[in-house]
Amino acid sequence: MPQQYTVGIDLGTTHTVVAYARLGVMPPVITLFDIEQLVSSGEVAARPLLPSVRYHAAVGEIAPGDVELPWPPTETPGPAPVVFGQWARQLGSQVPGRLVASAKSWLSHPDVDRLAPILPWGAGVEVPKISPVDASASYLRYVRAAWNARFPDSLLEQQGLVLTVPASFDEAARALTLRAAAQAGLPTLRLLEEPQAVFYDWLFRHRDHLHEELAQTRRVLVCDVGGGTTDLSLIEVALVDGEPQLTRSGVGNHLMLGGDNMDLALAHRVETRLTGSAKGSNPTGSATATPLSASQLAQLMERCRSAKELLLARGAPEQVQVTLLGDGSRLIGGSRSASLQREDISQLIMDGFFPQVTADAQAQSGRRGLVAFGLPYARDPAITRHIADFLRQHAPAMPDTLLLNGGVFRADALVARLTQTLATWRGAPLRLLHNDNPDVAVARGAVAYALSQQGLAPKIGGGAARSYYLLLDDASSARTPQGLCLLPRGTEPGQEVLLAERTFALRLGQPVRFLLATSMVEAAGQAPHALGQPVAINAQDFARLPPITLVLPASRRQDVTVQLVSTLTEVGTLEVYCVSLADRHQRWRLEFDLRHTPITDPADEDSAAERLAHTHMVEATDKINRVFGTNSQQVSLKDVKQLRSQLEQILGERARWTTPVLRQLFDALWARARGRRRSVEHERGWLNLIGFCLRPGFGDALDSWRITQLWPIFVSGVQFAQDKQVGAEWWTLWRRVAGGLDTAAQQRLLQDFAYNLQRNEAGNDDPANPAVKGSDEDMLRLGAALERIPVAHKIEIGSWLLARLQKPLATDNLTLWALGRLGARQLFYGHSHDVVPTETAIDWLDALLALDWKRLDSAAFAAVQLARVTDDRVRDLPLVLREKITARLAVLALPQNWTELVRHKVALDEATERRALGESLPPGLKLLV
Repeated sequence: MPQQYTVGIDLGTTHTVVAYARLGVMPPVITLFDIEQLVSSGEVAARPLLPSVRYHAAVGEIAPGDVELPWPPTETPGPAPVVFGQWARQLGSQVPGRLVASAKSWLSHPDVDRLAPILPWGAGVEVPKISPVDASASYLRYVRAAWNARFPDSLLEQQGLVLTVPASFDEAARALTLRAAAQAGLPTLRLLEEPQAVFYDWLFRHRDHLHEELAQTRRVLVCDVGGGTTDLSLIEVALVDGEPQLTRSGVGNHLMLGGDNMDLALAHRVETRLTGSAKGSNPTGSATATPLSASQLAQLMERCRSAKELLLARGAPEQVQVTLLGDGSRLIGGSRSASLQREDISQLIMDGFFPQVTADAQAQSGRRGLVAFGLPYARDPAITRHIADFLRQHAPAMPDTLLLNGGVFRADALVARLTQTLATWRGAPLRLLHNDNPDVAVARGAVAYALSQQGLAPKIGGGAARSYYLLLDDASSARTPQGLCLLPRGTEPGQEVLLAERTFALRLGQPVRFLLATSMVEAAGQAPHALGQPVAINAQDFARLPPITLVLPASRRQDVTVQLVSTLTEVGTLEVYCVSLADRHQRWRLEFDLRHTPITDPADEDSAAERLAHTHMVEATDKINRVFGTNSQQVSLKDVKQLRSQLEQILGERARWTTPVLRQLFDALWARARGRRRSVEHERGWLNLIGFCLRPGFGDALDSWRITQLWPIFVSGVQFAQDKQVGAEWWTLWRRVAGGLDTAAQQRLLQDFAYNLQRNEAGNDDPANPAVKGSDEDMLRLGAALERIPVAHKIEIGSWLLARLQKPLATDNLTLWALGRLGARQLFYGHSHDVVPTETAIDWLDALLALDWKRLDSAAFAAVQLARVTDDRVRDLPLVLREKITARLAVLALPQNWTELVRHKVALDEATERRALGESLPPGLKLLV
């Protein structure tokens, strides 16, 4: 059946909204789609807003008949139902720990596996979990079912669809959004930036007299404060023959700052009143001696969200009572209440999020701010300071017109505060465009955008919101990294951009890497379309994208000369291709790694020391080839043993070998892997060097490929299995590169870990199991390094370690170190959902507190690891326990940094990091912990 409707979907952090227009109706009419949903037990009603939440009920909590909808279930049947819509939000505000919320924010969180089942964040093991992508897909699947039930002859998947996303979403978040849509059965759609959608809605509503409305307007600032993000965009207005021509000229950086942050701030305020404690006793920002649990705080946030909306509305009461229900059998009797007043809204939201600042105010910089429920919110909550930064990037003209969107701007006081602040910066009043319904403007604007593409509504030009650059890996370049512009800002969708002035050698059968960066502003001194010309890539104006790696299969190694072609797709995502010069029809698509982000500082990759090392790599490779290569030259065992010292004479002390140098050495060693089997000395040396050069298994764009090449040798094992040092080097290798191994590989290592411990204890071998022998020390170090194994296995290993501590004279430093790393609140490379539960960590701490820390500072250090503050209440231990630990630390002559780690969220210093990890990291490689 042919397409009959154009449909816009606003998949928001807080609500999902759908609007549509029937094709062929003139003039076009945009209508809201009221979504049928459960509003209470067994009661279904149609509402324009579908809360973007899902409630995972407990077994027996809800009868199957209470969740029936006018269409078949969209979820796979389970032991308990999943509830969507208004009733789901109501249930989540009453029963903590079972509500999936803010999935959209998680989609843009690069430091977690967004494809892993991690939501509801911090929920107990009895609660089923879902990934952020699957959660987003479930909301779209629900919308699809609701639409198809209403319009069975015009299925949603057959209509023209526009899905909105934050303008600041990077390529990974956009790709994951498209993946969620495809999972929901909506594979064909366009993406539209939300601030543009807001302006499209305004344009459509004023299309009949637009030239009059915009006659005095030259630059519009769109400020969209949603539930999870703040989006900023600039629209330029030029009059051509009396008619306005519109161009989007600027887009703000990703800013995880919105209504969720405001709800959290209010929840902290109410928390202090519920507990009646003094201010400042909690490093997370809440003022309570006994903080609420993560699930209680989540429940309180939902209550504060409702209270905020009520207090921000016109004719609001002076105060609202907020009630926190008890747990379990104390659901009613254990409830507590406190008041939230209009004055709180003024102080916390107006002064905290919209303070009056000067035009030269700068937002606090830094990668991370407050981490609440696992989400890294912006460090600086002042939206006005972020706006000041944004406008300075796009100077000199200040906006003369303002369009606001977001529920917070229902409060006249907030609108007046922001308008007055911008007018002060400009030195003249601003015109405020009227937004008649901020809750639905984005969805309506998505439809208006689709109509504009058909010539039925005003259109905004501007193309790509950002420029994309290829980082040059050139050792002879200056210290500041250089890049080539691949796709200039403003490129229209569908337009292919060829980097014609540059050619590249693409080696078939070998890995190649592409490092890309993006910028919202043009590089200094560069014209917008200066393709092929090197530009300086600084950390302030550029953000690095996930790396692109490519290994093209070939029967033999050969170089193919290619050029790069980039395009902005119709759905708003970047595509990059290598095109063969010999055959223009032969092209290879480059795809982003959506699970990983770069962790090295680009400024460190071209250091002087590194460039010096590059000049000696040929000599170093010759040394490796002489020992492990296929030449017939005889090498003495003395030369084999001295290879490491010879490499240090060429490259300097190996502790200072940088990641690029290490990886080149790895590649040279790997190409000569067969040479390790010549003698026991060869195998010892090769295993030692190969593991050291690939540690920690990640950090370079090609490391995933290197790990893929290395892992198969685990099955074949070692040549000289009876040599203890060979066994020790074997397990040291896998411990060192464990960070690059996936969960399946780490679980395979865990099998040999368990086997070796059993064999060591029993004192005999099992000839049926060919595992390489490893000592208890080898296994302790290995087991503690496996951060991706299931939490249940970590708990089992921890129990075994505790049992070792109970044995006479067994409180060795290595056992304590392993326990500390295994139960650490902040992992080195594992995701935050891989940590052991706080209840387990508390049990382990009880055992550590029973030891003599004065005699065993390893026990104190393990306790610090277990109690380290992350600012994520799901992972952080109770304050009373952390205070007990800091009191013990205070009387000992231990590093001050240890105490600070338990009191506040601070970074590890180099010495503490080395001790916690059990080994130093390559210079220039920075872990985000």
